[in-house]
Amino acid sequence: MLRTVSDPISLGDLAAVDLVADLLDTVVVPGRAGVAACQIGVSLRAFSVNVDGAVAYIINPVLVEVSGQPELVEEGCLSVPGLQFPRLRYPYASVTGVDLEGEAVILEGSGLMAQALQHELDHLNGHLFIQELDRETKRDAMRQIRESPWF
Repeated sequence: MLRTVSDPISLGDLAAVDLVADLLDTVVVPGRAGVAACQIGVSLRAFSVNVDGAVAYIINPVLVEVSGQPELVEEGCLSVPGLQFPRLRYPYASVTGVDLEGEAVILEGSGLMAQALQHELDHLNGHLFIQELDRETKRDAMRQIRESPWF
């Protein structure tokens, strides 16, 4: 499921209410910056973020803008627990979508927020962050994953 493009959510779908509740419950655990629906077993386009105490969710997100020179940042993922690797991310990102009522939502920011927005949107598009690592780092990442107790 993590390598599959997630489907759009139909507004008014009662399952979306439960999905958003699950996303919010999952992301409020300390140390979690974001979680995409596909990470909890639902292949629908929604994610939640928790950056600097600001918890939010977005349905059917679309990347509107990234800007700045991509920077090498340490990145981890709930789907690759306990491991972090350096990868390039833009320092600013803006995403638009809707909430459960169909009202417009804009999530944007720099630093960790930009990183989380790009990371979670990647999940919805079927990409894991390790896919974009440089060749040597990716080789090391795959070795560490294979050696992990959860593998």
